Amino acid sequence: MPVSAPAPGYPPDAFRNGESGTVVLRVHVGADGNVSSVDLVQSSHSRSLDRAASDAVKRWRFRPAQHDGQPVAGVVQIPIAFNADR
Repeated sequence: MPVSAPAPGYPPDAFRNGESGTVVLRVHVGADGNVSSVDLVQSSHSRSLDRAASDAVKRWRFRPAQHDGQPVAGVVQIPIAFNADR
């Protein structure tokens, strides 16, 4: 569960071109709650949107998973939707 999740900025070129879509990312979270790596699971079919989502999620902070009361590394899948019509 994210404790700090700033929204990604809409890349100006993607917005101008009317690009929309949903990016699904697999986020590897360390026991300290920091993101250790991000994998693209599903592309929005826009390189700019995919990059913006990934860059934003890398700055997120999470409440780490617990095992026997101790924080442990975990993996979570995060969808991020971009809608140029808004």
